Amino acid sequence: MVVPDRDLLTTGEAAQLLGTSRQHVVDLCDQGGLDCLRTPVHRRLRRRDVEALVRGRRGMTREELRSLWLNRAVAARLARDPERVLRHARRNLERFAQVHSGSTAEHWVKRWHDVLAKGPEVVMETLTSTAPDAAELRQNSPFPGVLPESERREVLDSFARYWKQSGA
Repeated sequence: MVVPDRDLLTTGEAAQLLGTSRQHVVDLCDQGGLDCLRTPVHRRLRRRDVEALVRGRRGMTREELRSLWLNRAVAARLARDPERVLRHARRNLERFAQVHSGSTAEHWVKRWHDVLAKGPEVVMETLTSTAPDAAELRQNSPFPGVLPESERREVLDSFARYWKQSGA
């Protein structure tokens, strides 16, 4: 199928539309979360596919949005102390890998391992992205225990107030 050039986007243009980093768009393509056409050197994305992903973001469930709020707080901690937070996540991931060896959850362990290996910037992008792939990945997060219980409770209470006021 021939796609007119005006209907194709670079990864940078797609990132702008999605409000994410270009690397996150590349990762979505590589993980199968977003279809792309490959030239020998570049990836090109169909505008309609990227726009569909943008529209899909507006439909986050209450639980996905609640998780996003918590993970934004984790991202703030990560920005302040990346070594400690990543070390904590890696330890959790090692425990998860032992517990879930051979199960379907092993897929999530590998995906998080890949994200953590890319460093704090990609981890923060994953924690704060509204993309469906990131929302799904956050449901299997290696970050339990990063936030002190008092801070976690504050975020959850704040979200509950927001949710109630928004009338959602």
